[in-house]
Amino acid sequence: MLLPADFEPLWSCDRAPLPEDLWFVFQDSALLVQEASPACVLPDGAVLRASGVVTTECRCVGKLGAAYCWVASIADRELPVGLVAEPVRRLFNRLPDDLLAIAGRAQQILEFDRTHRYCGACAAEMRAHDGGRARACPACGHSAYPRIAPAMMVLVKRDGPGGRELLLAHGAKFPGTMYSALAGFVEPSESLEACIRRETREEVGVEVCNLRYFGSQGWPFPHSLMVAFVADWAGGEIACQPDEIVDAQWFALDALPQLPHRLSIARRLINAVVGECDPQHPVLTDNMAFPQPPASA
Repeated sequence: MLLPADFEPLWSCDRAPLPEDLWFVFQDSALLVQEASPACVLPDGAVLRASGVVTTECRCVGKLGAAYCWVASIADRELPVGLVAEPVRRLFNRLPDDLLAIAGRAQQILEFDRTHRYCGACAAEMRAHDGGRARACPACGHSAYPRIAPAMMVLVKRDGPGGRELLLAHGAKFPGTMYSALAGFVEPSESLEACIRRETREEVGVEVCNLRYFGSQGWPFPHSLMVAFVADWAGGEIACQPDEIVDAQWFALDALPQLPHRLSIARRLINAVVGECDPQHPVLTDNMAFPQPPASA
């Protein structure tokens, strides 16, 4: 998800929250929203106070236009009538895109604070550091910044008998029948290019060439930075990696499967490659709603 252009990332604020500010309140890893089927809205400060919701770990995460954005957590208890806690991924198409992106940032920062209360080196209590961007240990000097896990994504293409074909896979953890580009985490000391070749070989057994950078996107599930590429097929037959890939196929452009949500870089990557061949292809305007994960996801 891409943060909106008028969003200013911040780590602290020199004033108290105002009624017009935005609140991203989490219960565990679920975001508090007001029920308004089929859409949802964020509860403002007045709604939270009227509902008796007591927040903790409140901090500023940025500014959207004139409104400061605050993240906070609440205890795991029954919520007041009219408020529900939903995993961020279940709010696709129900919250505005800009608020979804900020919610992802807010969740990552809240999780960083929660998991870095104590020093991993000496177990002393850590304190905010570097203007709130980090946490530092006053006892041993160890410091930590929010975790970001780089991951590659690659859309492999080839020219088949009937025209352009895309290699798409259905991962073991994918919802529904969705297929997407290949992806995998970068290992220590590994370049993105080497990761692409290794992951493609491991996951589907093929070789690639002519790697071309497409773009990147933060993906807060839980803390990935997706770096996307296009590549050409260089050889090999599809052989799915057990426990990782349920199915992988070459898809013609006129027979594409269910694809990821439009907010994901995977969908933008697929759309870009499809659009090069057919600017009028229906996939470019069809949102193909992202399958909802189970309520426990």
